Amino acid sequence: MTRAQDDPPAQDRQHGHGHAHGHGHAHGHGHANDQGIQGALRYLRWLPQMWRSPINDAVIELVDPQPGERVLDIGAGMGAGAVPAAARGASVLAVEPTPFVRRALRARRVVSRHRKRLTVLEGSAERIPVPDHSVDALWAVNTMHHWVDVEKGASEIARVLRPGGRVLLIDEVFTDPAHPEHDRFGADHGPEHHGFTMVEADRMGALLRGVGLANVDASNRAVAGRPAICVTAHGPASSVERDAGRR
Repeated sequence: MTRAQDDPPAQDRQHGHGHAHGHGHAHGHGHANDQGIQGALRYLRWLPQMWRSPINDAVIELVDPQPGERVLDIGAGMGAGAVPAAARGASVLAVEPTPFVRRALRARRVVSRHRKRLTVLEGSAERIPVPDHSVDALWAVNTMHHWVDVEKGASEIARVLRPGGRVLLIDEVFTDPAHPEHDRFGADHGPEHHGFTMVEADRMGALLRGVGLANVDASNRAVAGRPAICVTAHGPASSVERDAGRR
């Protein structure tokens, strides 16, 4: 595995680095509660879901990455969404802030048949290490409550998304008794759990509208038979497309 395969090219490193880091960051990216031994132990408990899960399978079906597209997984974990997206032929940027999880994803990438289409990047929702307007689609699964600054995360999504690009943000609601894993994980996901704060659908929808995204839909709904906060949106139309629409 070479450095070029795992780290962003020089033009991709111009954003998301070299800035003062806000409250809650450690090692430059992500929530402080995701770092260190306690973070690693918590993620070990979630390992099967971070490797492959029904919710990630459903998200990839909904986002529908196409061959040749450049797509982004925010908080990619161990590749539950990124690896299937690469298998569809898309070029996948898997952004992961937690060092332990990122190392596991890089190890998985080495043995993947689709490794040439999968790039693992250090970064977070608040600091996405890719250029402006360079991503055709992006998604985040069960990570919104880990974002240190949701306003900054919304701004970064708008920055990196191409005109008309697709957005899907999902957080499962494990506290809902209808969730099939409520008994196992429900106690971990109250309004304040392990120092993380759940994000309401309406608030995230308002933030995405505020940064100029279009067709924003934010609600609580079932995804893959699981109660979830679900937010969809598109990048705004380009000036050329807007001018064509006026004719």
